[in-house]
Amino acid sequence: MTSVTAGTEIEEGPALKPPRPYNLTTTTILAIGSLVVLVPLYFILSMSLKKGLNSDAGAGFAFPFNPAFENYAQAWEMVNAPVAFTWSVVISAIAVVGNILIPSMFAWAVVRNWEHKLFRFSFIALLAGMFIPFVVLVLPQIKLMAWLGLANPWGVAILHIMFGLAFNSLMFSAYIRNLPVELEESAALDGATTFQIFRKVVFPLLTPMAATVGIFAFLGSWNDYMMPSLIIADVTQQTLPVVQASYRDALTLDINVAFASYALAMIPAIVGYLIGQRWIIAGVMRGAIK
Repeated sequence: MTSVTAGTEIEEGPALKPPRPYNLTTTTILAIGSLVVLVPLYFILSMSLKKGLNSDAGAGFAFPFNPAFENYAQAWEMVNAPVAFTWSVVISAIAVVGNILIPSMFAWAVVRNWEHKLFRFSFIALLAGMFIPFVVLVLPQIKLMAWLGLANPWGVAILHIMFGLAFNSLMFSAYIRNLPVELEESAALDGATTFQIFRKVVFPLLTPMAATVGIFAFLGSWNDYMMPSLIIADVTQQTLPVVQASYRDALTLDINVAFASYALAMIPAIVGYLIGQRWIIAGVMRGAIK
């Protein structure tokens, strides 16, 4: 569409699309889904800040106007939280780094060498491991870690990386297929080595997917109870979920302290997810769209 003013022809841009109509059904479903998550979360935080009669039956959802922060201090000391918290952070940090670096390098090598049978076979064999039930691997992994002298938090971190390798490689490979190979070829012509191409060209482009994988790896490692309880032999090196379970009887003597203990373990995971949620959506959508 054009218009003429003072002998000059001016081209107008395309008409703007009208905003999407408000969908009451979709909004209602999302609101109900949010309440399913937010109501239990509020209940935990509310109970963790109450004391005595304020937490009696029927008062769980009442707002804690006089918060009892001493519940957190008591829970912190009762379950020896500093040591357990430290080991949980160490294991989760190693799991996050390993679940980002190893699968991303493997996926890049496979995608860029897909025409070679060895790379295709390696990728398919790795994905086949996803279909092996976890219960089948429990006893072998316990014996293997004990034989290697890794019946400790380091062994748990390694297992978290190994068990996430197949799925994370699949995620990275789908993402890397959308990256232009011309950038890597240009870097190679400039004399960059293979590792330099990955570190300076490819990996910075993987930031959204790396954040997505890192958040899921952190949540899975931080909340894991079964693997640390099976692998770690020294009770003084156990993670926070296992320590909380071992002090379950003591915590139930004071329900408010118990909820404070659960909140201590839950808050880091929630904060981590809130920080990285936009990267999760971007990474998944970018990897799904060709």
